[in-house]
Amino acid sequence: MALTDEQPADSGPDATPHGHGLRLDRWDPDAGAQVEAWLRARTDPAFRRWNTPLTEVTDHAGAREVLRRQAADSTCEPFRITDARSGTTLGHIGVNMIDRTFRTARVGYWVLPEARGRGVATRALALAADWAFAELDLHRLELGHALGHDASCRIAGTCGFEYEGTLRGAMFEAGRRDAFRDVHLHARLATDPSPDVDPAPYPARD
Repeated sequence: MALTDEQPADSGPDATPHGHGLRLDRWDPDAGAQVEAWLRARTDPAFRRWNTPLTEVTDHAGAREVLRRQAADSTCEPFRITDARSGTTLGHIGVNMIDRTFRTARVGYWVLPEARGRGVATRALALAADWAFAELDLHRLELGHALGHDASCRIAGTCGFEYEGTLRGAMFEAGRRDAFRDVHLHARLATDPSPDVDPAPYPARD
């Protein structure tokens, strides 16, 4: 793993990816602070500009239910991005739509407003990608983002996700389910060289 300077004591899908100031922990639907962080992130205007969740979450009960459902879904591996020292929640990253036959998956992430500008998404993506290739034996990881989301383009490129093209009408428009927008598709293969990701905080906003 190119990013981590130490390996987890355990291994396998339940191992905790960690390195350079971050840990990727599991969400706990019964932890009030975690449910609050999830709800706050999903209702953040910056998040909603680029994402239209399939399930609308407007209260703590709804957020808790979403966290429980995703924990039980065998086609996704959701992680809470945390500060390795304090355990503070910084964001979310998920390896989603896992297809074990073709060894592919989609990765998505978000970062809480107060954690932006510190390279959190970049470092978390590098950690999650290395974990997915090593522990899930995936061959291909895809990352899609709405056209115009330049920060996600930069993060994808830094983490070795090559730009492969534009998918027409592949994502809902912000706040709508009756209109669509184009998506940039990036991907990284297990056989691609591991990127050299700077572990230091980044001045640009995630």
